[in-house]
Amino acid sequence: MEPPRLVLNFVPDLPGALAEIARVAVPRGTIAAYVWDYAGKMELIRLFWDAAVELDPEAAKLHEGARFPLCNPTPLRAAFERAGLTDVDVEAIDVKADFGSFEDYWAPFLGGQVPAPAYAMSLSETDRSRLQEKLESKLTSRAGSAISLTARARGVGRAQDTPNA
Repeated sequence: MEPPRLVLNFVPDLPGALAEIARVAVPRGTIAAYVWDYAGKMELIRLFWDAAVELDPEAAKLHEGARFPLCNPTPLRAAFERAGLTDVDVEAIDVKADFGSFEDYWAPFLGGQVPAPAYAMSLSETDRSRLQEKLESKLTSRAGSAISLTARARGVGRAQDTPNA
């Protein structure tokens, strides 16, 4: 069975889905998934929301680090344990996200899909420019013209301890 990739935050009945995954897995089969660490080292998204909240405190309710508590190790482990799994392991998976320029970083936020780009595109041209300028000043002051950020996912998994029900 292919692991769910980066979808756990969007599953409407996560306990039910994880229980079903555990139920249909072969005995001692591996059950695993991963989620972005929006609250921490998924810097390319976290820095966007941090800048947005500085300009518009109402944006805090859209910040994926707050909206998706599974991005933190403790709730992620607990979700798997509630599905009946034991000795659940949660690990950080870090990759480097390199951008040749701020424009390379900023361009995906103009696509209007998923939360951050949808928020950016919902802003007036003036407010979107303010957000762009704030982000650019934060990112280019720490990295020159090229930008290197960490994109962290949290991997979670455990071999099933019990035979199928």
